[in-house]
Amino acid sequence: MHNTAILAKLEKDFALLPETAKVLVVGLGSTGISVARFLQKLGINFAIADSRNKPQLLDEFAQEMPDVPVFTGGFDEAAFQVATHLVVSPGVSLLERSIVKAVANGSKVMGDIDLFASAVNVPIIAITGSNGKSTVTTMLGDMLKDAGIKAGVGGNLGTPALDLLDDNNQIYALELSSFQLERTSVLQATAATVLNISADHLDRHADLAEYAYEKQKVFNGQGVMVINIDDPIVNAMQDKSRDTLTFSIQGRADFYLDFQQGIEYLMYKDTCLMPLSTLPLEGRHNAANALSALALGLAAGLNTSTMCKSLQKFKGLAHRMQRVAEIRGVTWVNDSKATNIGACIAALQGYKDKVVLIAGGDAKGADMRELAPVIKAKAKGVVLMGKDALLIEHALNGCVPVVLVKNMVQAVQAAASLAKAGESVLLSPACASLDQYKNYQDRGEKFANAVMALLA
Repeated sequence: MHNTAILAKLEKDFALLPETAKVLVVGLGSTGISVARFLQKLGINFAIADSRNKPQLLDEFAQEMPDVPVFTGGFDEAAFQVATHLVVSPGVSLLERSIVKAVANGSKVMGDIDLFASAVNVPIIAITGSNGKSTVTTMLGDMLKDAGIKAGVGGNLGTPALDLLDDNNQIYALELSSFQLERTSVLQATAATVLNISADHLDRHADLAEYAYEKQKVFNGQGVMVINIDDPIVNAMQDKSRDTLTFSIQGRADFYLDFQQGIEYLMYKDTCLMPLSTLPLEGRHNAANALSALALGLAAGLNTSTMCKSLQKFKGLAHRMQRVAEIRGVTWVNDSKATNIGACIAALQGYKDKVVLIAGGDAKGADMRELAPVIKAKAKGVVLMGKDALLIEHALNGCVPVVLVKNMVQAVQAAASLAKAGESVLLSPACASLDQYKNYQDRGEKFANAVMALLA
């Protein structure tokens, strides 16, 4: 889209005029920088605010845009008071005092996805949910690529949405978090899904109902709704007046699993698409991910045989149910991306036999008692580390043996002494990583390094 068309949409949707707007970009992370580049290209005045004394990307940003005012070390009240528009990064709560005051004074709040939606006139496929959204977004991206379609793939995963903008793109596949959706009002996706809802980010959302309400915003507009009928909260989001595709791993749906002559297939209506055994991923939750990707791909106009070929060569994501090694008969699996309870439960339920679980970190306010019945059924022992290790131990209430450790090296050594040949050790923390690590990737790498050290 040309800048004049984008500016016209921003004026219409947000009363944002380059001549009068004073935009404050709140948060100098990768999203904040993507917003800054977008605004600069459009010739819109802006400044940056970040509560940290020295944001990680500050030097890089100062080199790229030396003339842009940057306020760091607490939020500068004066900067917020003069702002006509606030573009708030997903990592910053909308309940920050400075933001609440600015809104009360008439500032408009928006997110990077609002800016993105104002700049795009090709289909957008939007994917959210507590678990599996990165996997599904990547699956769909591969399907589009294999179909010869030029697609921008990213959002909450990988490249920020605004950095994906390219006039050659024919479609976009975006992973969106609840925080991105919370500050988005103009996104109207061609097809969208909420994969599932489980307790997550309850340190930032008042309760599960509010979290689900923010997720449901992905369905704004009139696009195709892709609905997981196995999840009661998601199933209740159905709108009978809309085009809908359903998926299920528990029963009949548009996309589902079924046995034909003793072989379990991924199905579309009455058609066998591919044997489940040819999907190269561990765990039944990945069958649900594949079915949802197929439904979204169909809504985007792809044919099922091309999509199935993509799925059959899909290798999965780093730090998501990733096999690290088999050492002395024990399989070590890295699921560091399981940063909430639902992801850990899904990982455990994918196993037939009991595993040794390594968990812990920052529980983000979630009720860890929800883990107890699944851990009792699926784990022979649990190794706990991180900020909320004692909280989790208390929640498990002695249902399985627990070992408390201080760091990943100790966790791997403790797990090695619990696991016998033929068993698996699963790192699936059910918690965020930031109490001890840079991010979940860093945590996963430390786990892999500690596992490989067992060989030494």
